[in-house]
Order: sequence, then C-alpha cells, then structure tokens
Amino acid sequence: MPIAAKAAIEIPARTPATGVTARTVAAASSARPPALQVDHLTKRFGERIAFEDISFTIAPGEVFGFLGPNGAGKTTTVRTLGTLIAPTSGTAVVAGIPMTPDNGTEIRQRISIMPESPGLYLRLTVIENLELFAGLYGLRNPHPRIDRALEAVNLGPRGRDLCGSLSKGLRQRVGLARALLSDPEIMFLDEPTSGLDPVAAREVHDLINGLRERGVTVFLTTHRLDEAERLCDRVAILNTRLRSVGRTEELRESLFSRSLVVETATQLEAPDGVFNSSTGVDGWRSDDPTRYVLTITDPRVAAPAVTRALVAAGADVISIAEARHSLEDVYLELIDEDPEAARR
Repeated sequence: MPIAAKAAIEIPARTPATGVTARTVAAASSARPPALQVDHLTKRFGERIAFEDISFTIAPGEVFGFLGPNGAGKTTTVRTLGTLIAPTSGTAVVAGIPMTPDNGTEIRQRISIMPESPGLYLRLTVIENLELFAGLYGLRNPHPRIDRALEAVNLGPRGRDLCGSLSKGLRQRVGLARALLSDPEIMFLDEPTSGLDPVAAREVHDLINGLRERGVTVFLTTHRLDEAERLCDRVAILNTRLRSVGRTEELRESLFSRSLVVETATQLEAPDGVFNSSTGVDGWRSDDPTRYVLTITDPRVAAPAVTRALVAAGADVISIAEARHSLEDVYLELIDEDPEAARR
C-alpha cells in the first residue's frame, strides 16, 4: 500500500478493556469534547521542518502513543502543544481551549509536561523541589498535594532525601510527582522510562494506567515499542508528517494479510492437497520443511478446516497458530517504506 494511503488511517479511540472505572467510561464517551484536537499543525525553524501538517484527535482519558525515529518532531510537537513554542501554521484545541498566544497561561494551568530529563535541583530535597514547583504553579497550601503526589509515585518515605542522592529511576518518579501537582487534565510524558531498569519502568507503567483510570489524558512519546503496545489505546507514527494513527490491531490489519503458521513433526507429502482443499485458505508457502505459512481471511474459519485436513492426511501436528505482527513490525513497515526516513 502506498505510504500516502497509510497516512490517512485514523481509527476512533476506544474505552480500555481493563482497569475501567465510571470516570474512564465517561471520559471515553463521544459526548465529551476531545482532550486534544490538532488540525494541520506545522512547525518550521527557518528552512528546517520540525513537523508538518499533522492532524489528530485525542479523547479524554485516552493514553495516546507518539512514536517516531530521532529527529521526527515528537518533542517539538509536545513543546508546541504545551504552548512552550508557537506553531508556524495550523490550529489546535488543548483541554477545550483554542491554542492562541492569549490562551497560553490558561492552557498551562490545565496540563503538565514531564520532559525526558526532569530538571530537578539536586541540592534540594524531594519535598523542597516540589514546594518550589508548587509555588510556580501558584498553589496555596501545597503540602496535601505534595503528599498525594509522593504517595502516587511511592516516594513518601524519601521526601526529605536530597534529589542528588537518588537514582535515575527515583528522579524520574520525582519528575512524575511534580507533573501531578497541578492535577492536570492532560499529561505530556516525553520518554518517561528512558534509561530505567525493568522494575522502575514497570512502576511508571502502573502509574500511567492509574492516570487512565482517573480519566487523565496521557500523551506519551516513547522509543519503547513494547511499552506503547502495552499501554496505549492508540498510537501515532510520526516522521515529520504523520504516517499512521490508530489502534495497534487495526494498523496490523491494514498493513499485513492474516496468516496461520502450521508446524508438523515431519514434512507433508502433499501439502498442496492439504492446504488448497481447506476452506478459508487463500495460499501457502513453506519457509522450512516442517513449517508452513498459510494466507487466510478469517482464522476462525480456516484453522478448524486446516486442522481437519491435516488429521485426515495423517500428519503429526505440533502447532497451528495465527501469526501475530508486533507494533515493531508495524512501525518498521511504515518507516522503511517512508522516503523521508530513507533520507535521514
């Protein structure tokens, strides 16, 4: 499929299948206005294009993954939507507020941004850092909020530790606590698990899932495709322009034909007769004497028919399973076929 056709894919947000609360269901309702509405947004720095003509909509309470190679424009998009820099052209509505120069302060009161590097003051304690940022937010009596934020990231006992004494993973958690102080409607998380060990990354994942359950919209940029697949309701793949937007499963189906993988103990004597006579099989190939890949339309039709044909042929079947393409496969398919990526 030509890349231009792929770029047009956009699939509506869904309500998460797990961790659903009443607020989550309400947040996903189409009756509520979008948390983010981006229309033909472009940012140029002189002759260099950071991102160009991007459009997408994010529902309230959605975890939205923003993926792309280095230099694709992800962080610049976050900075633009966070009103830190002005777009060159296009429009956006953030937390229900049109993104105009006059509205920047009001938008910033409803969002928070956690950059890849939290930017903490290392000679201050965790609580002192949060007190400082609470003052910048203009929060009165911030300590109840600080206590809740530290509890949310499991840092209550470390509040009086100097930030310079903390590991990178703990500093990331302090950064997340800082982002929670203002009780934002939208959180922009830029590579929140970068450099973290698996345990620390898992804790960040749990926090993001908790934010989803509370109805907070999360805009997540990440290079970890397994992370995006696990956490995100939808993903966007960016390389200066948007290449695709949608649920992972729908993107797979739009890019790859469905297939069954059959493994047998020994090579089939007449695979043509077995597979071509099976209902729902459009074609097959063998990349190993005992492994066969069948092109199908519906596995619920094809798998039982293939199983019966194999048994009738006296084959010793080891396994029959539908091939599953990962988000990494989707990403590489789009980026590899992207002429702009080839020039990077």
